[in-house]
Amino acid sequence: MKKHNFYAGPSRLSDYTLKATAEAVIDFAGTGLSVMGISHRTAEFEDVMLSATEIVKELLDVPQGYSVLFLQGGASLQFCMAPFNLLENNATYINTGVWATGAIKEAKYFGDVIELASSADRNFCYIPKGWEKNVSKDTSYVHITSNNTIYGTQYKQDPDVPVYMVADMSSDLFSRPVDVAKYGLIYAGAQKNIGPSGATLVIVKDEILGKVSRPIPKILNYKTHIDGKSMYNTPPTVAVFACLKTLERYRQLGGVQAMKQRADSKAAMLYDEIDRNKMFQGTADFDDRSNMNICFVMTPDYKDLESKFNEFVGARNILGIKGHRSVGGFRASVYNAQREESVKALITAMKDFEKRHL
Repeated sequence: MKKHNFYAGPSRLSDYTLKATAEAVIDFAGTGLSVMGISHRTAEFEDVMLSATEIVKELLDVPQGYSVLFLQGGASLQFCMAPFNLLENNATYINTGVWATGAIKEAKYFGDVIELASSADRNFCYIPKGWEKNVSKDTSYVHITSNNTIYGTQYKQDPDVPVYMVADMSSDLFSRPVDVAKYGLIYAGAQKNIGPSGATLVIVKDEILGKVSRPIPKILNYKTHIDGKSMYNTPPTVAVFACLKTLERYRQLGGVQAMKQRADSKAAMLYDEIDRNKMFQGTADFDDRSNMNICFVMTPDYKDLESKFNEFVGARNILGIKGHRSVGGFRASVYNAQREESVKALITAMKDFEKRHL
C-alpha cells in the first residue's frame, strides 16, 4: 500500500527527483561513475551546479546583482553566517517561533538585536502586524522567518521596509512568488521544498557584502563562495543534483505561480475539513495560516482521543502528522512535492474517525 508522507523535513521528494537521482547514483551523466563518487571539479558536475543556479534565477526572477549559492550547514548555520557578514551595529528581528528565536540568539554574538515584534504572547499562533512603520533606516537589516513549521503560520506578502530584509525561507521558498529585490539575503535549507537534506540555498545581493568591520573566517564569508561558484569546498554532490532535478520539475509544471496554485488548493482542502469537523480545530489565526505546515489539535471535548487518531491514521499508512514535540497536536506538511491524493487520504481518515467517535 502507498505511503502518505507528511513529515516536516526531511520531507517527500517528487517521483521525478527520486528516479533521476537514483539513476545518477548508479551512472551520472553517462560517465559510468556515480554522482556520489565523481569529482565536483568535472565538467559534468560543474554543469549541474551552473544549471541549478540558473534555474533558481529563472524561477524566482532574481534581479541582476544577486548571487545564488548552494552551501552546507542548513538554515542553522545561516543564523550565524548572516549576521557575521551583514550586522555592523544593530539588526532588527521579527520573532515568530522557535527558528526565529534561534536566529535572534545567534545574531546577538555580532551586535545589538532589536526584537521589534513578536507573537510569543500567544504561543506564536499569528504573524505580528504593523511593525514595518517602526523600522529604522539605520538598522543593518530586518530578519523574518517567512514560514513557521512548528506553529503553522506564514507571511502572505513580502513586507515593505526601508532597508533590505534577510529571510529564512526554508519551508516555503518556491511555493509562492517572492519579490527578491526587497531582500538582501534569502536562505533556505533544502530538505522541504528544494531537495534532500545536506544542501542550503542562499541568494545574496552582492553590493551588501564587505561592509562590516570585523574579520570573517574564509569559509563563513559569502564572498568566498561567490568567487568559488559554490565550490570553494566540496559541495554535497548528491544533494545538489537532486535539487537540480526538483527545480527542473518546477519549471516543467509551470513555475512558481503554478506551485502557488497547487499549494493553495491542497491547503484549502485540508483547512476546510479541519473547520468542518467537530473533532478538530486549527491552531493558527485564520489570516496567517500556513499553506505548507497545517497545524491542528483535537477540540477540547475529544482531547483524550489524540493518541487514538495517530494510531488510526498510521494504520492507513498516513505518516508524520504528529505535531512537533514542543506543541503537540498534529501537523500535516504539504510542501510542493506532496500529492493531492495524500491530502485527500488524510481528509478521508478525519471524516471516518469522526463517524466512529461521534
